[in-house]
Amino acid sequence: MLEKSKVAVIKCEQYDCNEVIQAVRRGIDLIGSIPAIFGDIREKILLKPNALSGKAPEKCVTTHPEVFRAVATVLKEASIELQYGDSPGVGRVAGVMSKIGIKQVADELDIPLADFENGEFVSFPDGYRIKQFKIADGVRDCNAIVSLPKLKSHGLTRMTGAVKNQFGCIPGFNKPEFHVKLPNVADFSEMLVDLNLLLKPKLFIMDAIQSMEGNGPGSGEPVNTGFLLFSTDPIAIDTVACLLVNIQPDKVLTNTIGTERGLGTGEVANIEILGDNWREMVRKDFDIDRGPRLASKSSWKYSLLRQLLTSKPVIDDKLCRRCNLCVEQCPVTPKALSWKNEDHKNPPVYDYSLCIRCYCCQEICPYGAIYNRSPLLRKILDVIYPF
Repeated sequence: MLEKSKVAVIKCEQYDCNEVIQAVRRGIDLIGSIPAIFGDIREKILLKPNALSGKAPEKCVTTHPEVFRAVATVLKEASIELQYGDSPGVGRVAGVMSKIGIKQVADELDIPLADFENGEFVSFPDGYRIKQFKIADGVRDCNAIVSLPKLKSHGLTRMTGAVKNQFGCIPGFNKPEFHVKLPNVADFSEMLVDLNLLLKPKLFIMDAIQSMEGNGPGSGEPVNTGFLLFSTDPIAIDTVACLLVNIQPDKVLTNTIGTERGLGTGEVANIEILGDNWREMVRKDFDIDRGPRLASKSSWKYSLLRQLLTSKPVIDDKLCRRCNLCVEQCPVTPKALSWKNEDHKNPPVYDYSLCIRCYCCQEICPYGAIYNRSPLLRKILDVIYPF
């Protein structure tokens, strides 16, 4: 009989230092043990938080520093040598880490910052979609990865969790290139699965004490979800996270593709859910995209349906600060966003015929001025097929 993947769901309702440390100890013990997870590896273990941008921890954009502290404390007690890092969507690594409170904790615990500014290409002939990735030097130099994702809604992939967290192992502006090469969410999800198959993180601990719903992953609303998730299986942990925010796991394509590719299991029957009663923690009203999604096609019929069904990014004139980050971040050439006037008195304007719906602009906007607007037909279908 095939051994089930273990996912621990631990109730933790606030970012109290002692409470989080106790939850981390309990969660790791339930899915195995530190020796069982890491074997003889004790040096250069990389802590990989979600450090998308330099917003304050209470905005729920990034992994909370108390979760980082708790995991680092427990691992250091086991004599594991740690380093940390991530490649943010905008800004220098050290500056973003300081703004989100993780650098201060790392300095206190004497954990060095790994190099996420530079990288080299790594061949991956076993990749299904991608055969080569540019990987940050700090990732290439480590012996194992502990992934610390933040549970958030996401404009493109619906949910960002364990699998997508490794996208930050690609340095700097190399990430937007993938949105150009892989504008379809299925292709993009295949790339994320390939990346995880290459990097093989040892442990995943998901921060969902507070999560982000709505206009995620950068401008949504914080919501108290009250739990931490633990697993060595990225697909299993994302699948359980989906259950907890009331979205069918197969709506998140990395779950289905990752299961098919052998990255992990998204079959609930093959997951052993341990810890606290997860059914009591389900957020049925969690604001996340549960609607239908088109498969990848190249016909004119698909193009028409795409316009009728796919959400598009829209700029709120009252919130836009004319910072130009969205224009800079747009990965296509020519850009789908441009200024109509040199004085920038009005927000940038979209050319939706060029827009690939990667939502990089929405993800990077520091003011929450860009949101995804659903067409009328999509809204009707969401009512008819709510789950």
